[in-house]
Amino acid sequence: MPVPGTRAHRLARLLDARLYLCTARRGDGSGFYSDVLGTPAAPGVDLIQLREKGLEWRDELAGLARMTDAATAAGALVSANDRADVAVFAGVDILHVGQDDIPPRLARELVGPDVLIGRSTHDPEQFLAALADPDVDYVCVGPVHATPTKEGRAPVGLELPRLAARHAPPFAPGAKPWFVTGGMDLGTLDAILETGARRVVVVRGITDAPDPGAAAAALARRLRSA
Repeated sequence: MPVPGTRAHRLARLLDARLYLCTARRGDGSGFYSDVLGTPAAPGVDLIQLREKGLEWRDELAGLARMTDAATAAGALVSANDRADVAVFAGVDILHVGQDDIPPRLARELVGPDVLIGRSTHDPEQFLAALADPDVDYVCVGPVHATPTKEGRAPVGLELPRLAARHAPPFAPGAKPWFVTGGMDLGTLDAILETGARRVVVVRGITDAPDPGAAAAALARRLRSA
């Protein structure tokens, strides 16, 4: 079994992942994180990212530390958003970058070989470039629906996930993992699954739910049964 914290261990966890949560800090984190993170007996969130724009670096490091404590106990992976320096100092599993952030090639020089790198894409050209990029470990496609978490970003609809499924069939040997973003919840999930997608990024579908733990569990069950 790969050693925790190594690239091999993180890749194995990524390849099995279905449900990716992006969230702002949640108080001290203890209740929320333990509710939404999965266990082998009760799947939930597999990857969790601290996404809160404008944080001072001290606050971001502290937020990632609380998140990591909970995620490590649950066997989930933790992602920093945008900032390679924060990813290094926080010791997280993943750095996620957008099209306007540090390019994956340069990010790799900072974070080293063991930290996974994810890349957001919004059109076929960006997706195919990320798919071919040796420094990118997974790709996000979207947003498929308009969402306030991507203010000003036009929705891409369902054709981009369909293209992604053709070029990287989920769970096919050697296929790079990819996640669909933008308005994901139980009400929109079946249409996403019909495109061939099997991994999603969720924000408000969990964080704004009356019972975030139950919402995460329901999404995880549906994804793992598809």
